[in-house]
Amino acid sequence: MGNIVPLIIQLLSGALGGNAAGALLKKLSLGTVLNSIVGILGGGLGGQLLKMLGVAAQGGGTDLGGIVGSVLGGGVGGGVLMAIIGAVKKALSKSA
Repeated sequence: MGNIVPLIIQLLSGALGGNAAGALLKKLSLGTVLNSIVGILGGGLGGQLLKMLGVAAQGGGTDLGGIVGSVLGGGVGGGVLMAIIGAVKKALSKSA
C-alpha cells in the first residue's frame, strides 16, 4: 500500500504535465485526451526513472520530499513524453 500513493501522484502529475506541455507547445499537442493518456504513461515512467537514479526516495513515501519528488518526476515525465510523441507524429504527418 505504501508504493501505490506515490504512483497515483506520479500518474496524476503526468496527466497534468502532458496537458501543460500540450498547452505550451500547441503545434505538438495531441488533444486533451491523448495528452492526458501520454502524460499518464510518461508520469509513471518519469517517476520510476527518478527512483532508479536515486533522485526520489526509494520507498516513495508520503512525506513532503516524497510527494514533491513524485509530482516533479510525474509532471516532467508526462510533459517530455507528450512533446516527444507530438514531435514524432508531426514529423510522420509531413513525410506522408
